[in-house]
Amino acid sequence: MRSTQQFSVTLPTEMARMVKAKVSSGEYASESEVIRDGLRALLARDRAVESWLLQEVAPAYDRMKADPSRGRSAVEVRTTLAAEHERTTKTTP
Repeated sequence: MRSTQQFSVTLPTEMARMVKAKVSSGEYASESEVIRDGLRALLARDRAVESWLLQEVAPAYDRMKADPSRGRSAVEVRTTLAAEHERTTKTTP
């Protein structure tokens, strides 16, 4: 039984040029290797996002739900950010 499956992929011209350039430069042996590496990077990114959601976002949501007084309104956030921006960009004469 084969451990691979063949696909036909259509890419925008610029992406196709990039794939061919990677192979031409010797960085990859074939177009398939470029695509596989790109898919591995996509998988790694998806796993990182999933981990971030589970380890940081969900617990923060749970803490906020348990104690809504911890939250800030959009106006409060904008005011704080504007003050911080003013403080960090202020130049001394």
